[in-house]
Amino acid sequence: MIVDVDIQSSSNEPVPTEADLRTWLTAAVASQSRRERVEISLRLVDTEEMSRLNARYRGKQGPTNVLSFPADLPAQIDVPLLGDIVICAPVVRREAAAQGKALDAHWAHMAVHGALHLLGHEHEQPGEADAMEALETDILRQLDFPCPYAGSDADP
Repeated sequence: MIVDVDIQSSSNEPVPTEADLRTWLTAAVASQSRRERVEISLRLVDTEEMSRLNARYRGKQGPTNVLSFPADLPAQIDVPLLGDIVICAPVVRREAAAQGKALDAHWAHMAVHGALHLLGHEHEQPGEADAMEALETDILRQLDFPCPYAGSDADP
């Protein structure tokens, strides 16, 4: 499987390497997609930009950790675009510290979480949440990261 990732960063915060981000996204997509090739756009932002996006697309005030925008293309358009993911670097840093997690582990979780949303996974309903969390945990363990939900009430 080929996962092409276009990474843009407008964040003033330190962010993971492009290689790490690509590895994490590829692991998530490869676990769920049978396509030979997909394209993802990943944007790393600060709180101001994420707050604007969260208000516009979710009607919620303030920044969130990750937003996903699956490509909504007509069936007759056959392109490998999976969609866009936006991750807020300051929120990821603050959450990792508050939850006592390694920063790279939380970044990996947000990348995997965002990719799974692009693939149609949701967590609004209890059954959906359990299934998505199990998938995230499995993918992250394959990447040598601990369970992101151990000892945490956090909801990405």
